[in-house]
Amino acid sequence: MWNLWIILSLAVGIVAGVITGYWIRKRITEKQIESIREYSKKIINEAHKEAKNIKKEAMLRAKDTLYKMKLDFEKETRERKEQLQAHERRLFHKQESLDRRIEQYERKELELERREKDIEKIEKELAEKKNEYNNLIEESRRQLEQIAGISSQEAKEILIKAMESEARYEAAKLIRKIETEAAEEAKRKAQEILAMAIQRYAGEYVTEKTVSVVHLPNEEMKGRIIGREGRNIRAIEAATGVDVIIDDTPEAVIISGFNPVRREVAKISLERLIDDGRIHPARIEEMVQKVNEEIEASIKEAGEQATFDVGVHSIHPELVKLIGRLKYRSSYAQNVLQHSKEVSFICGIMAAELGLDVKKAKRAGLLHDIGKAVDHEVEGPHALIGADLAKKYGESPDVIHAIAAHHEDVQPETPLAVLVQAADTLSGARPGARQEMYESYIKRIEELEKIAMSFKGVTKSYAIQAGRELRIMVAGEEIDDEQAYILSKEIAKKIEKELTYPGQIKVTVIREVRAVDYAR
Repeated sequence: MWNLWIILSLAVGIVAGVITGYWIRKRITEKQIESIREYSKKIINEAHKEAKNIKKEAMLRAKDTLYKMKLDFEKETRERKEQLQAHERRLFHKQESLDRRIEQYERKELELERREKDIEKIEKELAEKKNEYNNLIEESRRQLEQIAGISSQEAKEILIKAMESEARYEAAKLIRKIETEAAEEAKRKAQEILAMAIQRYAGEYVTEKTVSVVHLPNEEMKGRIIGREGRNIRAIEAATGVDVIIDDTPEAVIISGFNPVRREVAKISLERLIDDGRIHPARIEEMVQKVNEEIEASIKEAGEQATFDVGVHSIHPELVKLIGRLKYRSSYAQNVLQHSKEVSFICGIMAAELGLDVKKAKRAGLLHDIGKAVDHEVEGPHALIGADLAKKYGESPDVIHAIAAHHEDVQPETPLAVLVQAADTLSGARPGARQEMYESYIKRIEELEKIAMSFKGVTKSYAIQAGRELRIMVAGEEIDDEQAYILSKEIAKKIEKELTYPGQIKVTVIREVRAVDYAR
């Protein structure tokens, strides 16, 4: 029983606790809700206030922006209005100008119409007169044909032939007279005529010599030059910078290279190694170095000797070395150092005859081919390379220009430049100076004779002096003395136009008249 009361008491207590807790919780919740409502109202009120402030600020900014836009619009409107007014003024002035021009054109048009009417009237009168003149001319022509007994066409042909023959005869006499007078002009004119008369060069290029041959005592020497696994020949090529060619040529080794100095060093070194008998990489390097020093000394000595021979002094030492290098350079099998000395002498002689600076002429002649000393190392025409070298080492502008212009890479502008051109041509064109391929030589001879035979009145033609002179025989009854003179000019011009040749070709026309009679 006691336990039942305890249980009931606990149950009642629990129920009372639950009810009490629920009431307390409800009261707390209501207070929280009330406080939340108050807080929410406060936030809403603040938000309303802030919104009003933002709205006011936005309204103020909008008013400011609107005011600025209004000012900008008014300003732009004024500017546009001013521009439109300016355009209207210009258009008004243009309209006035156009109106004036239209009035002028209308007046001119009326004037032109009046003139056209006058011209038409004159043309009609001229046409009538022309018809009258034509009738008179036709009548006169018929009368002349009847009197002369030939037609007008035949008379015209006879007159044209007579005038042509007379004109050619007079032209020949005039040409001879002009040339005679030109030969007697003053010294300045003589310089130009002489320089222009002797310059003529357009050589046909052939392959220059680029190989050297070293003769061997026996065939076994080829194996020693090659060495074990080719080490000796590789050492020679590396030390000298050339190609050593060992082929089927009996007892000979070929050295190939574009640099003539390196070829010479390789040739001398290989010859000494063969004589010495000791051929191995170390000995090869030692021998090549020794020969190099000897060749450099020889080059310097050759340059100094050349300057001494031609009488040119105070040349930069580097230019002297380059002059010496020309000793190992050839052009068309002509040694370039000897050629340069010849050009220097010829330039000096011509300069003395023409009253120019002899020393400067000799200097330009000696240095004119200096670019050939390095043309295998520097790209470009040797004349321009030489001019750059001369400029680098302090030569005068006249000498530099003469070097640059001697093959017309630059247009010659001074008498000295033309003299160097002429002297270069004379040195290269003299018989035996330069080699020429046999086939091209025969072809040029045949073409020369063929050109001569293509002219009317030529009976025979002969190319003599290795093609440097063309002798032409003409029929005396067809070609007179003056026509022979003209014929030589025409053949020379055709040769210049159709052929390429070194130096100059002399054209000689020979006319023979034989008078035969018999004494009985």
